Amino acid sequence: MARTVAQGIVDTLKELGVQHVFGVVGDALNPLTDAIRTTKGVDWVGCRHEEAAAFAAGAQSQLSGTLGVCAGTVGPGSVHLLNGLYDAAKSRTPVLAICGQVPLSEIGSDYFQEVDNDLLFRDVAVYRATVTSPDQMPRMLESAVRAAVSQGGVAVLTVPADLGDQELGDDRPGRLALDQPVTRPDDTALAEAAELLNSASRVTLLVGRGARGARTEVLRTAELLAAPMVLTLKAKEGFEGEDNPFQVGQTGLIGNPAAAHALDRGDVLLMLGTDFPYRDWYPKDCKVVQVDKREEHLGRRIPLDTGLTGDVGATLRALLPLLEQAVDRSHLEDARERFAHWQEGQQRLADPAHDRRRFGRIRAALDNREHGIRPEALAAAVDSCAAEDAVFTSDTGMATVWASRFLTMRGDRRLIGSYNLGSMANAMPQALGAQLWAPERQVVALCGDGGMSMLLGDLMTIRTYRLPVKLVVFDNRRLGMVKLEQEQVGLPEFGTELDNPDFAAVATALGITGIRVTDPADLHDSVRRAFATPGPVLLDVLTNPEEVAVPAKPTAGQGWGFAVAKVKEILPGGEG
Repeated sequence: MARTVAQGIVDTLKELGVQHVFGVVGDALNPLTDAIRTTKGVDWVGCRHEEAAAFAAGAQSQLSGTLGVCAGTVGPGSVHLLNGLYDAAKSRTPVLAICGQVPLSEIGSDYFQEVDNDLLFRDVAVYRATVTSPDQMPRMLESAVRAAVSQGGVAVLTVPADLGDQELGDDRPGRLALDQPVTRPDDTALAEAAELLNSASRVTLLVGRGARGARTEVLRTAELLAAPMVLTLKAKEGFEGEDNPFQVGQTGLIGNPAAAHALDRGDVLLMLGTDFPYRDWYPKDCKVVQVDKREEHLGRRIPLDTGLTGDVGATLRALLPLLEQAVDRSHLEDARERFAHWQEGQQRLADPAHDRRRFGRIRAALDNREHGIRPEALAAAVDSCAAEDAVFTSDTGMATVWASRFLTMRGDRRLIGSYNLGSMANAMPQALGAQLWAPERQVVALCGDGGMSMLLGDLMTIRTYRLPVKLVVFDNRRLGMVKLEQEQVGLPEFGTELDNPDFAAVATALGITGIRVTDPADLHDSVRRAFATPGPVLLDVLTNPEEVAVPAKPTAGQGWGFAVAKVKEILPGGEG
């Protein structure tokens, strides 16, 4: 007896090593979920919202480097997947979405809940198709998986309600060739790049996620060129830590002055595996060499002198023999000294006792009159208490700023977030997927209060599956990043205040350990307690809503904007 379409899909997923399918059950998915129920090794994870399911699948894909899978039923169930799928697409991680559809005979009739999935997912998916006959399977599934894996993107396979339980016309095992080629530039291009780098007096590296598999080669390149290494946020994992004597942190709004200075001071910029999108933060009047395996990324952000298409590791292995040892190391030493000085200042601010000291009392009178816990102190406490192999997720906004500045990716730590799409509410569902991917590891979600409340329902998913996720809420009662954006251009804060519940009490009501922290003196003990408590924990920390994250290169205009904004906020009516 031939297998059904649904069983064929599930068996192929199992062959691929997929262990979890995230979604919300529904009529058109019933054949699929029943096939999962009877298949050992593939588990259905029932979420409370399909957006959370897509985020969880994307998290597993980013962490494992393999296919993540989510599912949504007819109409709204599939629509709800969209934001999480956009995050996967922007993160260039392979995710397969299996979507339900109305019965074949009703397609095109404006049937109840009917949505044109092929049109809906046109922008987000590298592959999208609707199965109209069992004879198209497993070929159509193979095409979807190959497209997702080879292009690093989202594939959407739509299965109408009356097709999932029909027998396959060609019942055979799936055939999937998923090996990825490793390429490097030709010798002429490498020689041109080497000549430019060897003739430079001050080289700066900008290192991104695409270089993470080439750590040894990147460090050797930095050593030969005596080059400070500016990291993108995604490159913290893989290049941060005391065993990298070249890194000087991040640039951009979340970055630091040492990294910005290293970029501006260099006469050659070497970009390795990064498509860093913020053009205002690139240096002016310098030569640029870029290495990226995606040719369409070359020169997209800044004009190039030499573009090298290829895998970063393979390219550097071919380039290194052509590079000469730099004699002058002053550019590197200057950048590292500036970075160390900046770090010392940040650590002083992260001390829970900061506001009781003389300078701290003066600053607190201006920006922390209610003596809230400084978010820097919370992030630093998380960093010191978390496991050496912890997996961190961070919400978009201020939680990511503090993660960038205070979390160190030492040991085997991992870090993911919505760093390309920039969606709110990603940290908690990504942590859900991460914990199922690595049940033996500590998973810590750094959540904004706005993000936590947006997908609050999936706290119940964490409770249902008894996932020992540690949820750390930066509870500043604000949409903090929006507040910062308003004030830096001189606008008074408006529409950003949040009327939050006691998140710890909400968690307790849901059967999750809830801990609320309001006193800086209790911070470290509370973090340690949260991490030592078995099972899921929500740590609700009331942080200072007036905290300002000074960008890497603060401008006079930004300073004036803050001053004007504060006057407008204080004066009656909000006008100066």
